[in-house]
Amino acid sequence: QVQLVESGGGLVQAGGSLRLSCVASGRASSYYAMGWFRQAPGKEREFVAVMSSSGTRIYYSDSVKGRFTISKDNAKNTVYLQMNSLKPEDTGVYYCGLGGSSSASYHPNYWGQGTQVTVSS
Repeated sequence: QVQLVESGGGLVQAGGSLRLSCVASGRASSYYAMGWFRQAPGKEREFVAVMSSSGTRIYYSDSVKGRFTISKDNAKNTVYLQMNSLKPEDTGVYYCGLGGSSSASYHPNYWGQGTQVTVSS
């Protein structure tokens, strides 16, 4: 059974930073792409970033490119999202995904429960 557990969300002022973590169990992250999505209140879930199983392919949404960095520690079965220069529009629930093909139109096979990120102005 696959389980993804996110952590690291919280309240931060605009311009600040947060690092999200997502630990996978039931699947070895070294064999799967892992990525992040977010959902703002009243909006659809949107793609943020994805990293291929090998780590050689990385894709970001245009809205976070240059500010967010995705990384993966396969020894820990963990994917991270370092978020810098945060803006109020980055506010939302951030979800981790595992599986699927890493691309700009990433669709994971498994989802975490999400962690709330709130950026105050």
